Amino acid sequence: MTWYWLAVGALASGALIGFTGGVLGIGGGLLAIPLLGLILGMDQQQAQGTALIMVLPAVLLTVRKYNQNARIDFRAAGAGAAGSIVFTYLGARIALGLDSSVLRTIYASFVLAIAIFYFIQGVRGMRASHSVTPRRQPGEFNRAWFALVGVLAGLAGGVFGVGGSVLVVPILTTVFRLSQTGAQALALTMIIPGTFVALITYASHGQADWLVGVPMAMGSLLCVPYGVRLAYALPEPRLKLIFACMLVVIMGLLLLKV
Repeated sequence: MTWYWLAVGALASGALIGFTGGVLGIGGGLLAIPLLGLILGMDQQQAQGTALIMVLPAVLLTVRKYNQNARIDFRAAGAGAAGSIVFTYLGARIALGLDSSVLRTIYASFVLAIAIFYFIQGVRGMRASHSVTPRRQPGEFNRAWFALVGVLAGLAGGVFGVGGSVLVVPILTTVFRLSQTGAQALALTMIIPGTFVALITYASHGQADWLVGVPMAMGSLLCVPYGVRLAYALPEPRLKLIFACMLVVIMGLLLLKV
């Protein structure tokens, strides 16, 4: 495949992934990783490192768009980010030392667990759609709790390249009782510094393809705003079910490569 066709394909796929990431608040990396493995034959570590090139600018833009719709509590996010940085690096070093097929299987299991959780939450939400669940704000909690959540996000983001926000969002919606979109916005803001750390770590070990990652990032930036707009237009239970279904698709794509 010549470089320009590769760049065009990466640009188009990046646009689709960016839109999906904007809707679901996952930065698009979870979908990019299995596609890079299946279509371009990358091993799990290289797919994760390449996806980070696309994810970083997409996350920055997604956070900006979420903040325009509803102000993010940057103090809570900052506490989470502080907790995530060191553990992102540790997680990335663990991932780089694992066999690619083992890492892919662990990743698929992680995605499946999150998908099951969101499916249950979405179904319960639709059954109870007549009632209104009271929601809380991040400022109501001690910021030390968000630092602890950031540790979990950093470890997951380092091991899997992306995925820290996917782990954090259900914690924020169930334990902290934040809204779905509020949790997605806060989780993505928390992982920004850790995403920088993960990208540097993967790239320094030669596990990032910039020729693929940069056009994917450009395509993603074009469509993220439309995805965020749709996220705020959808009912919360439906958004959770869409999230769950997308994660099941991602898990299936990952297992095809095992």
